[in-house]
Amino acid sequence: MKIVTKTTASIFLYLFLITAFCDCSVLKVGTKNRGFAKGADIGWLQQMEATGYKFYGDNGKEQDCFKILKDHGINTIRLRTWVNPSDDRASGHNSKAETVAMAVRAQKWGMRVMINFHYSDSWADPGKQKKPAAWEGHDFPQLLKDVYDYTYDVMSDLKKAGVTPEWVQVGNETPGGMIYPEGSVSNWPQLAQLINQGYDAIKSVSPSSKVILHVDQGNNNERFRTWFDNAKQHGAKYDVIGLSYYPYWLEGNPDYTLSIDDLGNNLNDMAARYGKEVMVVEVGGEDTKPQNTYDMLVAVQQKVKAVPNGKGLGVIYWEPQGARSWSKYPLSAWGDDGRPTKALDAFLVK
Repeated sequence: MKIVTKTTASIFLYLFLITAFCDCSVLKVGTKNRGFAKGADIGWLQQMEATGYKFYGDNGKEQDCFKILKDHGINTIRLRTWVNPSDDRASGHNSKAETVAMAVRAQKWGMRVMINFHYSDSWADPGKQKKPAAWEGHDFPQLLKDVYDYTYDVMSDLKKAGVTPEWVQVGNETPGGMIYPEGSVSNWPQLAQLINQGYDAIKSVSPSSKVILHVDQGNNNERFRTWFDNAKQHGAKYDVIGLSYYPYWLEGNPDYTLSIDDLGNNLNDMAARYGKEVMVVEVGGEDTKPQNTYDMLVAVQQKVKAVPNGKGLGVIYWEPQGARSWSKYPLSAWGDDGRPTKALDAFLVK
């Protein structure tokens, strides 16, 4: 039997404590960005700045939009990317180079980054999923290669720039599919293959990035069950279920209090039914009703945080800085005075 002296025991205790301390330090480093995401999609920001739009903080002083967002609790930036966009102010820009530049800028401000692949030259959403002009006429095997190569290219440029997106979307609001007509939900086997090309390209460059699949009308459980049941049946690969929630665009009464419980129930059901994390990746309310939008945002965050087992990841406002005076968009969180409205304060609520 080996005899352990007090001195030896002290050394063992010291080494144990040092080891434990080091393990905790590593744990903290590895999980420091794992908190609740409070985000802003700001794809218009570059154009707004280029056209001379000025942003002002609560104190009335001109400031960098990133600082204003950060001062209001925003810790995550979502950026869309289009294949070969035009220079049109409303429906253009968001090229690969512009998206990478914005991602670098976001990271310098200490923000987490989400990249949103539309797989189009302009807006892709429930009403349209037009394939990029350069991909027109390609047969399906070539389209699969197009998706992989383009996704890999953008992800590689982000990596070269020192940016590792925490989340990456394969498609934007895809209840009907993406890259029509080949990727329509009328042909789920093909849609799943296109999704998986995006997934594989993302993971090959950035294994830690979580892949999101995104459907609109986050309060509509039947819509989500139908879509994600098909995704599961056909082997579509993903990590996170992304939802849009815009009471303003819902049929009937846009009062969020009539649909917020449905959103919460759907979030819980998605997490339980598919064993995935969930996230509201787009939300917005009327800029002319800042108190109502504030209340809605607080309620949405509460619903996401209430998802069991910490599977509710966060909430992202779509273009909060996209003031109506510049964009004509009615659901920003910015006033005519160039300052954020009270709505943005919702992200300061613990």
